[in-house]
Amino acid sequence: MRMSLSTLSACCGLLLAACASPPPAVAPTDAVERTQAVAPHEAARVTTSATDAQPDGVIEEARGSVRSTAEWLARSVDSWFGDKPFTQGGSVTQGRLSLSLYKRQDENLNVGLRFNARFHLPNLEDKTYIYVGRDNTRDIITDKPGTFSRQQRLLPQTPADRSFFAGVGRSLDDAIDLRLGLRGGLKPYAQARYRRPWSLGPADLVEFRETVFWTVDDHVGSTTAFSYEHAFTSTLAARWLNALTITQVTKKFEWHSGLGLFKSLGEQRLLWIEALASGMQGSGVAVPDYGLQAHWEQPVHKDWLLGEIVVGHFWPRPDVLQPRGRAWALGAGLKMNF
Repeated sequence: MRMSLSTLSACCGLLLAACASPPPAVAPTDAVERTQAVAPHEAARVTTSATDAQPDGVIEEARGSVRSTAEWLARSVDSWFGDKPFTQGGSVTQGRLSLSLYKRQDENLNVGLRFNARFHLPNLEDKTYIYVGRDNTRDIITDKPGTFSRQQRLLPQTPADRSFFAGVGRSLDDAIDLRLGLRGGLKPYAQARYRRPWSLGPADLVEFRETVFWTVDDHVGSTTAFSYEHAFTSTLAARWLNALTITQVTKKFEWHSGLGLFKSLGEQRLLWIEALASGMQGSGVAVPDYGLQAHWEQPVHKDWLLGEIVVGHFWPRPDVLQPRGRAWALGAGLKMNF
């Protein structure tokens, strides 16, 4: 664990150093982190060939260091399971290091550092993988769609909300995924995940997701997610996303719903607006929190360093004893894919 902490600290320093350098000319990138299989989002993007911008030495070095650190960790873990060389099928995929700043009105400024990567190890069986990261472990365990995570909704988080996690996963087929993991404080958890998309036509996609999870605190719980997406044109798409989470301990549903419109503006620059609502069954308030968010995302260096700006306005009402309030929210972030 000491190695993981020092490694992530080094990665954070490198990313901060990269942020201090002036951005080069914009190059195309994959603009949105997909939390669902969203074909209309793909249709809403316009990809062009890369520009010939001069690479910034500090940014390139930062990404190279993050990548090599992740590969070193993957090689080290792979050696625990056998003597087969890592070069024979080993890889690091879905690597991302992100730094964000966000604030809701009347709340303290929040700084978020997230790290995620998946390791495919030659000494494990095919379709078995190791995953590691640092994030809000509650969102990770419940497998809540990223749109409804506390960070994406610009809600305050304490340092205790974010911690390291790691585990082993096994893909039984394209639809079923099993995971066993440990989160901060060596607390175990388990997940069984099912995902099934249906194409209703060239412009329509429906997806169903079900995750059953277990933790010591929650006992058994589940998250059910459903989305419907429609592409109006090659650059304009809409999505309706819903999620329900329940556990044996709470015995009440936590629900989230969002309706978004996504517009590609070329060179993988993306603008999207979402209306979000969330609540808890039996809270006494029909909709404890709802609001609007506008996102702008574009590459700031080649196709792997993305910048994002978020502006939101929310109308929260935590309980029946308080009147509904109003709060502006601002956020900015950088995402480094490696």
